Amino acid sequence: MGHVVQFFPIGLFASVMGLCGLSIAYQRFEQVFGLHLGIGLVLLVIAYIVFAVVGAVYLTKLAKHTTEVVNEFNHPVKASFFPAISISLLLLSIGTLEVSHEVARYLWIAGAGLHFVFTIIIMSRWINRSYEIAHSNPAWFIPVVGNILVPIAGVEFAHIELMWFFFSVGLFFWLVLFTVIFYRIIFHNPLPPKLMPTLFILVAPPAMGFASYTKMTGEMDGFARVLLYVAIFFVFLLFSMARNFIGLNFFVSWWAYTFPMCAATIATTLAFKFTGLALLGWLAAIFIAVTTLIIAIVAVQTINAFRRKAVCVPD
Repeated sequence: MGHVVQFFPIGLFASVMGLCGLSIAYQRFEQVFGLHLGIGLVLLVIAYIVFAVVGAVYLTKLAKHTTEVVNEFNHPVKASFFPAISISLLLLSIGTLEVSHEVARYLWIAGAGLHFVFTIIIMSRWINRSYEIAHSNPAWFIPVVGNILVPIAGVEFAHIELMWFFFSVGLFFWLVLFTVIFYRIIFHNPLPPKLMPTLFILVAPPAMGFASYTKMTGEMDGFARVLLYVAIFFVFLLFSMARNFIGLNFFVSWWAYTFPMCAATIATTLAFKFTGLALLGWLAAIFIAVTTLIIAIVAVQTINAFRRKAVCVPD
């Protein structure tokens, strides 16, 4: 057990993001299509349980193996997964909105505040420290995606100008980082197999940007369409590259497949709500089926890896 705690990876908070995202996707899908399945609420309960377990183990690691946590926080790649904690709180807030407005409020306050701190720390580090281009990877989007997420629940609790602040920061640095990372992917060595699944993170910023922007404006205008169709294009692009992902050994980074696909599902579902376009409705249905399958596979692989003691091992 001590070995498990000592090498428990921060990246496992991405599992909470994936489960929360799927819960929200089913909640929106059920609302828009008039279904009463209750799947979204069941998944929300599971997400809470997983967050509690992962959080408890990582807090134990912080208390007993502080040096390991500090090393992760100073790592050029692993550090980007720490904001997955605050993003998990934000996603739990979004998923809880229709269950308990008060609980959602406290989750949002904690998530938004913590994420702002993580964003400042990590971006200051990017500026002040020396990094190699090989250190850049799509996981660097994680601090950015959190800022874009803040307004989705935040419009219920705080002034709209604060929401535009978070959205603007997320959108601007998404474009900056996209340029850096796309340059790294094209002109430098391919991503190592362990980081290949993080390519799916490219989908998340425009997809959640669409959800956030339409929540603040209440309409699907031209800019919202740009965000939506960029996200959908990335999904098609990555699906066309399926051979790059099939056959990869399991890593915790497989959870990077999950939340971006949830985000794409949420975006297409909302787009169908706005437009009534049948094609978007069918696309949302296909995305939610594929996303459910992906999360089921990744969850089973994670459980099997824990049984083999292949998750909590030193790198």
